[in-house]
Amino acid sequence: MAGWQNGSQFTPRKSIRMKGFGSKDLLKTIPGLVERELPVHMEGVFMAKKKLQGIINTTPLQYNSNLSLQYGSKIYLKREDLQVVRSYKIRGAYNKMASLPAEILAGGVVCASAGNHSQGFAFACRALQTHGKIFMPTTTPNQKIQQARNIGGDYVEIIIGGDTFDDAFSTASQYCQDHKMTFIHPFDDPKIIEGQATVGLEIIEQTDAAIDYLFAPVGGGGLLSGVAHVFANLSPSTKIIGVEPEGAPAMKISLEKKERVTLPEIDRFVDGAAVKRVGELNFEIFSSYNLEVETVPEGRVCSMILKLYNEDAIVAEPAGVLSLAALEDFREEIKGKTVVCILSGGNNDIIRMDEIKERSMLYEGLKHYFLINFPQRAGALREFLEKVLGPEDDIVHFAYSKKNSRERVSALVGIELKNKKDLEVLFKRLGDFNIPYEYLNHKSDMLQYLL
Repeated sequence: MAGWQNGSQFTPRKSIRMKGFGSKDLLKTIPGLVERELPVHMEGVFMAKKKLQGIINTTPLQYNSNLSLQYGSKIYLKREDLQVVRSYKIRGAYNKMASLPAEILAGGVVCASAGNHSQGFAFACRALQTHGKIFMPTTTPNQKIQQARNIGGDYVEIIIGGDTFDDAFSTASQYCQDHKMTFIHPFDDPKIIEGQATVGLEIIEQTDAAIDYLFAPVGGGGLLSGVAHVFANLSPSTKIIGVEPEGAPAMKISLEKKERVTLPEIDRFVDGAAVKRVGELNFEIFSSYNLEVETVPEGRVCSMILKLYNEDAIVAEPAGVLSLAALEDFREEIKGKTVVCILSGGNNDIIRMDEIKERSMLYEGLKHYFLINFPQRAGALREFLEKVLGPEDDIVHFAYSKKNSRERVSALVGIELKNKKDLEVLFKRLGDFNIPYEYLNHKSDMLQYLL
């Protein structure tokens, strides 16, 4: 296999090409083609590839030596964070809009997005010179909002409202009906899916050896719906794993229940993949191919963001590293195998880094919060520091208000450890010196005020 230093790429084999895209007979030239009665087709994927020529970047498939060494595998990253708008979403948005008749485009288009789809949509509006409205939830990072404005220019208007993508989606859908405009869905549309599927075509073209495992993020399901269809036809031996955030497992639960479900509540932190309900077409494709979907904790996602930045100088967003965060759960299974992870986006707002670091340290067991019941007398805090804390333990948060009418008062204390094993020692010392306390790390309702 070509290349072993970090950042090297597969040696591309001959590109998969089709001439005369109007003929389905030409699809018979693809060995092992297993086209099913599905809403997307390989012909449409190849047509999407043609539409996107000169519009998008052919993103690199890079060998990552750090992850390969860590997991004893050959791990390659499909760098969609290096795409024109720093995510794969441009593929589907442009393919869908470029497929619309001119009179439909002239009437205007609308989308709902938690960020990346809006940028692909904005790019397509400007490139096709059509006007669009973008509805985004209030939780969308400012970086993504501003980027959509910069990319679309005078061709787009951004409307912010609602707490989740699903709220923005509902508002956008109603707006379309009221103003007779065309809705550009972020994932539940054949042309969107076929556009995203071109990621899979590029991966196949960029490999010179069999791919044993492919990991890809799952939000609404548009990306993996398309990529899975391509791999079913061109690399059927590859095991495909979809990855969702633990706090928004809409596809996993839907597959388990064998019907689409709407989650009552979700953790919105992984904003690019946090949806309450997956797409109808996407669910149909996932079910047809019996795709495996796993979830990963948001804290591990944060640790992977920091790892990529510190070790490889890669700036990735939370949804972008979902596929990489799942590798830990497959450590034994992927040993000695060739693995591709789709790094789906790099639109991360720098102001989120404090929260990302906090969530990572909580997940890694390096930061802990307590309510400490101190006696209200001089020297109580000094005794705690000297008798309970270890030499490398550090207080990073302390909130206390003196109440003259009480003998004891609680203080909120955040402690950072050098090694997660030191927590056992900390608990022992708290017990040895009879210090009343309440451990808060497992109380998510209280931690939300600290994150």
